[in-house]
Amino acid sequence: MIFLSVNKLTLYSIPFEYVFPAIRGIQAGREYYVSMCPLRLIPKLFSFDDEEIPPEMRAQRTLNKSRVPEIAKYILHNPTGYIFSAITASINAKITFESIGLEAESQKIGRLRVPMDAPFIINDGQHRRAAFELALKENPELGYETIAVVFFLDIGLERSQQMFTDLNRYAAHPDPSLNILYDHRDKKAILARSVVKQVKVFRTLTHTERSTLPTRSGKLFTLSSIYNATLALLVNYKNAELEQQIELAIRYWEAVSTYIPDWEQVLGRKVSAGEMRQDYVHSHAIALAGLGGAGATLISIYPDNWQEHLQGLQTIDWLRSNPDWEGRIMHSGRISKARTCVSFMTAYIKKRLELPLTVEEERLETARMRQDKTDDEKSKDK
Repeated sequence: MIFLSVNKLTLYSIPFEYVFPAIRGIQAGREYYVSMCPLRLIPKLFSFDDEEIPPEMRAQRTLNKSRVPEIAKYILHNPTGYIFSAITASINAKITFESIGLEAESQKIGRLRVPMDAPFIINDGQHRRAAFELALKENPELGYETIAVVFFLDIGLERSQQMFTDLNRYAAHPDPSLNILYDHRDKKAILARSVVKQVKVFRTLTHTERSTLPTRSGKLFTLSSIYNATLALLVNYKNAELEQQIELAIRYWEAVSTYIPDWEQVLGRKVSAGEMRQDYVHSHAIALAGLGGAGATLISIYPDNWQEHLQGLQTIDWLRSNPDWEGRIMHSGRISKARTCVSFMTAYIKKRLELPLTVEEERLETARMRQDKTDDEKSKDK
């Protein structure tokens, strides 16, 4: 029998490392590395700062825990279609890069050796990291898939904080309308696009990329406003088949458009869209939301002949100068998108259609009427 004697000092000095296949690059005069990391290692390798650490001592924002389940759900529900951009992390340790060859291109490809006790800090991607951890608990098979990771060398807290700022400096969320236009998974987005495509006034007069219309735009509506209004309309049909939802929404908006002839005026190019938006409120998001909310009540009460009860729309003065709007959907002449204003708009349309109001709508209307009475008394005193 042979016994091997190992010097303790030698044993303790053996380096334990992570070895990543990597590509080396140069940015701002500094080396950085890009690798593919198995998802099962992401939660183990990367950590984020404790929420209790003061902000000035952290290198990133705190984790918004409410976002994590939503991202994890996206991963789990789209196992063959989910997609994520690279995670960006800093390594605070002495690392070694071994290229696979001596030629120019070969020197950029190789193995990145990182000590196992090296601290990793996520500069961008902490919510993705937490979502992977959550998703892996339900589907461990995801652990064999990979995500790109960009490694920078950490040279102190100040540099890490600056990296966070720089990475997010020019980040911009896509416009809500553009998100709806490009989303082919969400049934609500498919619903909204189908409605716009098949309702005549919407098809021609809807801007599908922007949620705020430029002053000189030739459009009356935005895709996001039609999306939200249609969801309000179909609040009682959430469990219906998509085709049924689309068919009902198309019929409703086509019927509504017959009672708002101004839309047809713009469609026929008799009035410019800009002038119509400037002088009237009926094409603005708050009006569409009110029409959608009132329509939901109308269809629930009169499921078989709701079209006959839309005539009350003809009695509404949609001009911005209508004093009924001030204090309800307008403040100092400016249209508001606040939730309370949407409730006011919905209640106003429901009253014109002779539909019952909810308790909340009744409360708002009563409060508004009292305010109007007070204002009138003050005016008389003057």
